Amino acid sequence: MKTTSSTQISEHSLIEFQGVTKVYGRGSAAMRALRGIDLHIGQGEFVAVMGPSGSGKSTCMNILGCLDTPSNGAYLFEGVNVGNLSRDQRALLRRHYLGFVFQGFNLLNRTSALENVELPLVYRGIAAHERRKSALRALEAVGLLGWETHSPGELSGGQQQRVAIARAIVTDPKVLLADEPTGNLDSARSREVMEMLGAFNREYGITIVLVTHDADMAAYAKRIIRFLDGIIDTDEENGKML
Repeated sequence: MKTTSSTQISEHSLIEFQGVTKVYGRGSAAMRALRGIDLHIGQGEFVAVMGPSGSGKSTCMNILGCLDTPSNGAYLFEGVNVGNLSRDQRALLRRHYLGFVFQGFNLLNRTSALENVELPLVYRGIAAHERRKSALRALEAVGLLGWETHSPGELSGGQQQRVAIARAIVTDPKVLLADEPTGNLDSARSREVMEMLGAFNREYGITIVLVTHDADMAAYAKRIIRFLDGIIDTDEENGKML
């Protein structure tokens, strides 16, 4: 990605928000989801984003994932102003730099675990034999080697989320965006997923941004950011990290 003359550069942040606002609707119906957010996330951080419903945390995550754009302000990724990119360029940024894990797993029901993990590589145009090798490595990393031929319906909820994590990491993303990844899991499986994300952060240096309502899950992060009414209420190092 190339910068333009209007792009502002940050030397130290992988991700940076500069005065980001997001307004939905117009006039009396306007709703200010974000009210001027300044945010810095460095390479290799593990950040939990918390806040009540309507606080702005999901809007923040959507902008980070290039699924939405700010109304005002700038979102910089590796120094590149994402607002200056075209829709196609933002899609390429998602494809090559970001991995996503969702509460609902979002797996294709009639395809195998291996085929689900391969899917991001299909979009990249990777050859079939290379896709298979990479997908098998990712399944091994999440402890599911030997389960590659099983469909989602043949897997437990915890296993399905492991497949989803394998799909997210198969492209070696710089950033993993995890939106309530334990929301559909019991406490034991939730801990397994969070320990896995923590290991990927420590061992591979993947930057992780976790959105969660659950303080027990946020405790795995190195830093906790709390949103309230469209602003960052607190941004603190986690002194009780698990």
